[in-house]
This record gives sequence, C-alpha cells and structure tokens, in this order.
Amino acid sequence: MTAATEAPTGDAPSAVHPDHAQIITLLDGAPLHLPHYLAWGLSSGGTLLDGLSVFMLGMAIPLLGVDLGLTPLQTGLLGAALVAGAIAGAAVGGRMADRLGRKSVFLLDMLLLAVAAGASALSWNAWGLVAAQLAVGVAVGMDFPVSGSYVAECMPHNRRSQMMVATIACQSIGLLVAALLCMALLHLAADIGVWRWFFASEAVVAVLFLLGRLNMPESPRWLMGQGRNLEAVHMLGRFVPADRRLLDRMAARLGSTVHFVARVPQSGKPIGYATLFHPAYVRSTLLSTVPWFLMDIATYGVGLFTAVLLAELHVSGNGLPLVSQVAALARGTGLIDVFLVLGFVIGIWTVSRFGRIRMQLIGFAGMAVGMALLWLSAVQPGGAASHVLWVFGGFVVFNLFMNMGPNSTTYILPTELYPTQLRATGAGFAAAVAKVGATLGVFALPLVKAELGVPAVLAITAGISVLGLLATWAFGMYGHGLTLEQHQTQLLPTRPPRSAAVANT
Repeated sequence: MTAATEAPTGDAPSAVHPDHAQIITLLDGAPLHLPHYLAWGLSSGGTLLDGLSVFMLGMAIPLLGVDLGLTPLQTGLLGAALVAGAIAGAAVGGRMADRLGRKSVFLLDMLLLAVAAGASALSWNAWGLVAAQLAVGVAVGMDFPVSGSYVAECMPHNRRSQMMVATIACQSIGLLVAALLCMALLHLAADIGVWRWFFASEAVVAVLFLLGRLNMPESPRWLMGQGRNLEAVHMLGRFVPADRRLLDRMAARLGSTVHFVARVPQSGKPIGYATLFHPAYVRSTLLSTVPWFLMDIATYGVGLFTAVLLAELHVSGNGLPLVSQVAALARGTGLIDVFLVLGFVIGIWTVSRFGRIRMQLIGFAGMAVGMALLWLSAVQPGGAASHVLWVFGGFVVFNLFMNMGPNSTTYILPTELYPTQLRATGAGFAAAVAKVGATLGVFALPLVKAELGVPAVLAITAGISVLGLLATWAFGMYGHGLTLEQHQTQLLPTRPPRSAAVANT
C-alpha cells in the first residue's frame, strides 16, 4: 500500500503515514511461525467452546427433563437461551472490541463463560439453569466477532483465509471434543446426574483458555487504529522478527497518529453502527448479514432433523435406559459431525483457492442438493429408516458443502469488508443477525414439523438454501487477493471480473 491512498467514494485523499504502511507490510508479509499458531489457537477458543456448549446442552436436556422435572416451556426456553444470549453477546462484544481492544474482550468473554458454565453445573432448579445458559450464550456470542477480527488482523496476508477457515472449523472440533467427553463421562458416571459434569468440563476448558489468553498479544492493527503506536510496534515484534530499535524509531516518528483507512472520511467521533448503513458500506452489510441469516435457519433445520432421523434409525437407543440412550445419541451425532470437520478441511484449501463468493455460491447450491436427498429419503415408501444410503448421502453433501462454503465464508466476509475501527462491530452485527435466524429456526421449524411433517421442514430448508445462493449473487463483491486495507481503497466489482488478476472474494 502506498503512503497516500484515495477512498473510492470520491472523498479527499486520506494520507497514510509511511511507517504505518511499513508496519502493515511487515505484518502481512511475515512467515507463518509459532507465535502465529499460538495466537490463532488461543483466539479459536470461543468457536471451539461454541460447538462444545451446544453439544453438551443437547446431551444434557434429556437427563435434565427427568432430574429437574423440566416442563415443556422450560425445556424450550433452555434450548433457546443459548442462541438468544449469543444475539446480545455478538452485538455488544463486537462493539466493545472496537472500543476497548481485542484482548480485553477475549478475557472478559472467557471469564464470563467459565463462571456461567460453572453456575450451570451447580444449578438446582430449571430457572437458574436457563439464566446460566443465557450467560453462556452471551459469552460465546461476544467471542465470535472478536476472534474473526483478531485472526484477520494478525495472520500473514497470504494465509489469512486459511487460518480464518481453521478458526471457524474449531466449532466442529468442539462438537467432536464434546462427544468424546460425553461418552467418557457417561462411562465413568452412568448416573442421571452426570449432566453436571458435562457443564463442569465446559467450565474447565474455558478456564484453560482464559489462562492462556492472559499472555496473548493485542492486535497491532487495532493499536495503530487507536494511535497507540509504541504498543503496536511492541506487539508487532512478537509476531515478526524485526530490529527492535528500528521499530522504536518508527513509533517515535508516528507518535499518536491514528492509522485510519476506510471508505468514509475520518471525523472526531468514533465510527459506529450507523456507518454500517452508510452508502459506502450498505452493500457490505447486506452481503455480511442476509446469507448468514439464511444459512443459520438452514443449519438449524438439519440440526432438528438429525435428532429425529437418529431416532427413526434407532441410533438413539430407544428402549434402553435413559443414560444409555444419551450415550448412543452422543455416538451417533458425533459420527455425523465428522463430516462437518471434513467440510472445513476442504474449505481451508478451496476458499483460499477459489474465493469467498464463488465458494459461498457453490456451498449454498450443495446444501440445497443435500436437503433434496434428505427430502427424498423421507418421502420414499418406508421413510428414512428404509433408505439409509439416501440419508447418509444427504447428510454428507449438506455438511460438506455447508462447511466448505457458507459456514466458512460468512465468518470471513465481515472481517474483510469493514475497516479496523469498524471490523468487530460489523462482524458482531452480522453474527447477531445470523443468530436471529438460528432462533427463528429453533422456534418455527418444530411448528412446521408438527403441522406438516419432516418432509415439509426439509423442503423449506432446501428453499432457504436457494435463497442464500440468490442473496450471495445479488450482493456479492469481488476482491480476492486484496489486503484488508486495499479492501477499503479499491473499488470492488459487483460481478465476477474477467481479469485473472482479481479472483473472486
């Protein structure tokens, strides 16, 4: 990036200090080595605990229904509390991360998660458990926009997309870890009260990540965006082997100069939520939110059908004692979740090779095909239990294409489309909107299933996947290969460019 760039909206050129440009070049061009991997692993704790907390709650609910005597209302509220908390957490956490820093929110959300999971393990009534799980959801929601922003800002440019896909892939790793923990705990303590150990193990994992994050470096980009340049070069030195005296001289020249590269002019007031709907960013906001909203509805459609299907295929161990049924369900669900991880593994290569928009389009198309296969299995004579291959194929196709496409790209796009001072806010808003879609799926799809049956749920979910494809096509912007700063200084085409120089975002 040059020392002076011009915003594509027609505003006056925004001067970039040469030392800021040099710091960005060092950060983006650094080889990927141990400090990067350590920072990535610690920043991925929230996505891992997201998967772990969802799985643990799902396995605990059948036991809780008996142990605490949950009413249908309490069961529904318990299931919705985790998702509803994530809506508030994402919206608040993203804004806090832009104002207070990435590391501050990293520590706060993991502390909250550890306390809330511990409170869940110690709960003695349904309403206390609902409140504790709501707090778990808030903590997980806070972490989502921060982890995406941090990884995007700190990883080398040519490995950014791969490391970001790996970050969201930890969500599925969390599901598998939770399945293994559940099976181990059910083996060691085959008692109806084992659900307390589910939540206690979640708290232990959160404490471990909290302790690890105490020594995490702050994002150099965020520090420069606040004018804290001396701290920025010190954090840069933890990622990039560089001459410390040279970095200190750069910081001295910079003083408190703010590094600001955006599609809107710099002003005395911090940019906030209103900027997401500024003409310069409204298309970015639509691209970041609408497909993610639709994907989460579709994802929860499959989540709903998974439990129903496993029961139909007798994977859930119907007829066995309750604890044994939960163990069988953990094994069956864990096996299906393997394909979620495989989809992410493929996505690590395909997203960086073919670009965000192209893979999001392909992914939504594959999700629709997977849903169609599951729908066919449900409407054939004999139902799903008589067409296991159709069911297996539908799950494989859906999970692979979802995670190599939209589940990866919707996480990446907000972090690339907004400037540093707005990055976590935009990512948090997009994640909050997505969780509204998840909440809609949790409440609406069971009603559809009760009135019209499982095939109707699958048909609707296939249609939602097609809508996700259309929304991506309508709002897509293309700029693969650009740095985070170039995304703010170059005009991104809204249709696939013919030139090979700029591939698909």
